[in-house]
Amino acid sequence: MSDRLARLRERMASEGVDLVALGPGAHLAWLLDLHPHGDERPLVFCVTANGEGFLMPALEADSARQHTDLPFYEWTDAEGPSGALETLLEAVGASAARSIALDECMRADHAALLQDRLLNAKRQFSETTVGALRMRKEEGEYAILKRNAVSADTAMQAAWAGMRAGMTEAEVAEIVRESFREQGARPLFNIVGAGGNGAFPHHQTGNTVLQPGDAVVMDIGGKLKGYSSDITRMAVIGEPPEGYAEVHAIVDAAVEAAMAAARPGVKAHVVDDAARGVIADAGYGEYFLHRTGHGLGTEVHEPPYITASSQSVLDEGMVFSIEPGIYLPGRFGLRLEEIVILRADGPEILSDLPRDWRVI
Repeated sequence: MSDRLARLRERMASEGVDLVALGPGAHLAWLLDLHPHGDERPLVFCVTANGEGFLMPALEADSARQHTDLPFYEWTDAEGPSGALETLLEAVGASAARSIALDECMRADHAALLQDRLLNAKRQFSETTVGALRMRKEEGEYAILKRNAVSADTAMQAAWAGMRAGMTEAEVAEIVRESFREQGARPLFNIVGAGGNGAFPHHQTGNTVLQPGDAVVMDIGGKLKGYSSDITRMAVIGEPPEGYAEVHAIVDAAVEAAMAAARPGVKAHVVDDAARGVIADAGYGEYFLHRTGHGLGTEVHEPPYITASSQSVLDEGMVFSIEPGIYLPGRFGLRLEEIVILRADGPEILSDLPRDWRVI
């Protein structure tokens, strides 16, 4: 992990950032492979050009010490964190920091401790420092994400093999969860939206019974070796509902258009524009209710976000979803999702499953 810390310092220098402050969460896990317990007690990792250290609750210190030998500046419940924070900032050379990058997922009251101490510092979030590094996956990360994609493919196929008319959405979801567990992965989410429920993009899987003629949205993901998977495919119970084949073809064409637009150096909104344009031109623009995609890595949703307004410039090594959809109230929803890694010549799809609908 020392390589990542060195790369972070290089990034800080190029961005003019004096201090990066991270709380427990995805950024710290990526940077140091460290997962300390986070609660109301301020626990903050501070990095400058010449030093680093933790503002560490004494209650957590012994446990955290088993996983890192980096400096701790401990504080007790009786003392409070202010004195230890002052010592930490002096030790790492941040007492007069003029530019600080805060973990956007840090508790607001913990961030306020730093801001109150560094009143003259310009504040930004971590997107230009550790966030920018996380977006560009290393080959080792790619290998894990590819393995996760295979795991999700397997879970999807297990669900297709076991599902049938008369089952509930929840029963299908349990097949997905069990498949992930059998593969050593932790189930993260499983949207199973049958019939009209599929028109809710984030439907809460429940006890709706699958009926002949239902189109079923299946959006699933698990976690393996600290990284996530995410895939959406469609199943149809018997004959598809009226108009389904046309809508499926439109959404699939939108996926292809987005992939054709995704190239290093392109702004993320161009990819969204391409997918949205296909759906709008077909007359379904008002039924595409969300962004085209999101980044994927240690979190299911992370930068870059593929939205209509995003000015983020795509680069090689970025991993993100392409998942346009059409949602017809009271009838059905249809979403097709690929996770891709951006290569020099365009996106590489991680899943091996075709996007054709599965007839049950």
